Amino acid sequence: MKRRTFLAAGSAALGAGLAGAGRAHENFVLPEEYLPRRVTIRDDIAPGEIHVFPDYFKLYWTLPGAEAISYTCGVGREGLYESGEFTVGAKKEWPSWTPTPGMIEREPEKYKQYEDGMPGGPDNPLGARALYLFTPERGDTYLRIHGTGQPWTVGTAVSNGCARLTNEHIVMLYNDVPMDTRVILYPKGTG
Repeated sequence: MKRRTFLAAGSAALGAGLAGAGRAHENFVLPEEYLPRRVTIRDDIAPGEIHVFPDYFKLYWTLPGAEAISYTCGVGREGLYESGEFTVGAKKEWPSWTPTPGMIEREPEKYKQYEDGMPGGPDNPLGARALYLFTPERGDTYLRIHGTGQPWTVGTAVSNGCARLTNEHIVMLYNDVPMDTRVILYPKGTG
């Protein structure tokens, strides 16, 4: 399903130039167009689902009445984004984090020091909350929808495969999303 068919005509416009390159990190203020907003969607989309469109850096939490809450998110960088259908198999507040073996292999200088894990907290890469994505075949896929203490990275393809929201926005989403929620991560290039 393409994003343009997902949203009904007249939905909120997407901000242009979401890439965060060159942004100053000190005193960063999230641009207004990145704030969550209620949008209209097609009336045949089930409420209570998460839909992520990586080309637009958008995550939609679908609501009854052909509406959704639109969040700006960060997604996996080139070669690390994984599309598919998942369910929320776990939810954690201030989750601990351990880099995957693939992350350690790709960037040992950055991740090897955390191979035994990192406790939850403001400096943890998973941020304030995390939704853990599962499939029946694989169980935990190690993909997450999580927060970040680096809000300037939302609207970019920077992660190791996960979708990230600001800590404030993941808390909002986390409170709304129950276990076993259906999550669809659309392939890149299907915008």
